[in-house]
Amino acid sequence: MLLCWIAVVLDGFDLVVLGALIPPLTGGASPFMSTAEATAVSTLSLVGMTLGAISTGTLTARLGRRRVMLATVFSFSLFTLACAFAQSWISLAAFRFLAGMGLGACLPTAMSLVTSAAKGRSGAATTTLMTGYHVGAVSTALLALIFLPEPGWRAMFVAGAVPGFVLTLALYLWLPQDSLLHEGPKAAPRTGAAELLSPARRVQTLAICVTSFMGLILVYGLNTWLPQLMISAGYDLAGGLWLLLLMNAGAIVGLLVSGRIGDRIGLKAATVLWFALGGLLLASLSVKMAPWLLNPVVFLTGSIVFSAQVLVYAYTAAAHPDGLRAAALGWAAGIGRIGAIMGPLIGGTLVTFGIGHPWGFYVFAAVGALAATAALLWRPAPKG
Repeated sequence: MLLCWIAVVLDGFDLVVLGALIPPLTGGASPFMSTAEATAVSTLSLVGMTLGAISTGTLTARLGRRRVMLATVFSFSLFTLACAFAQSWISLAAFRFLAGMGLGACLPTAMSLVTSAAKGRSGAATTTLMTGYHVGAVSTALLALIFLPEPGWRAMFVAGAVPGFVLTLALYLWLPQDSLLHEGPKAAPRTGAAELLSPARRVQTLAICVTSFMGLILVYGLNTWLPQLMISAGYDLAGGLWLLLLMNAGAIVGLLVSGRIGDRIGLKAATVLWFALGGLLLASLSVKMAPWLLNPVVFLTGSIVFSAQVLVYAYTAAAHPDGLRAAALGWAAGIGRIGAIMGPLIGGTLVTFGIGHPWGFYVFAAVGALAATAALLWRPAPKG
């Protein structure tokens, strides 16, 4: 659990690092790249994650989850370190794409490993694991406050890569073998896309993927563009980074609560409720607030919106048998990553046209409502 949690911390770093770096990379007298180029870098990174996530089922069935974890963590670390030496936005985009491919398969593999050992409490297990996601995000926001403007954005990528190399060694030494390591090469076709899209599972699979798509629009759209949205609303860079940190701190608290509530009332009901509340809170951020009110609202928004997406993963894990779980999580994360591509594109487009605030929050609120609607199509998963 601890090793998988640390791996998810790295995913949290990747979630926030570009959002924290976009203002300094696109600002100043001689910017490293334009806003449009920053959107392209973010998009290509997420394309890599999508390809990595969708391949998870096949990779884990053929190679085993242990080998996949080792390979994905190492490749993410290697290409994240390479980002520190990028000389143009094109090379930065290429390195982010390759790092994304490794990281994309890491998250569903980690969730599959932890859920397999959860013994019927997938809600609590998955949401506890995913606290690492937002611990990484909070740590990255803090690093940005320390490293920007000096020693600069390149140091941020070094700080994200070094722990990954250490984790690779720890995984090699201590991550145990898993049963999928011994399955034959034909296991993937029987437990992958063909089964997920079979008549008995097709509606369920599509509904999960649509909900994940909407949820990751919110997670990545907000984490990439929240600082810039708040700058557009009249706050300074430090204020925008503080709100990004606060939103992800709220997510950690939300994750500790939401999984346990999901195990009690049902993961489907919890997911619908969380996305509906998240939409209302996002709409409220369109109103300019005094700091004494804005801070708790942003904290509560993060606790609801970000934990809603993790409930999607918890439900997916609970609703599929062990042999199909990694593939189902890979598809939920992979199709969801297309939403992760759309989120930064939506935010970047609104900012480019000068309407990021308040329209960005109206759009994201509508996405939350659509996610709640899609989750209504799920079949109830067993409680506990």
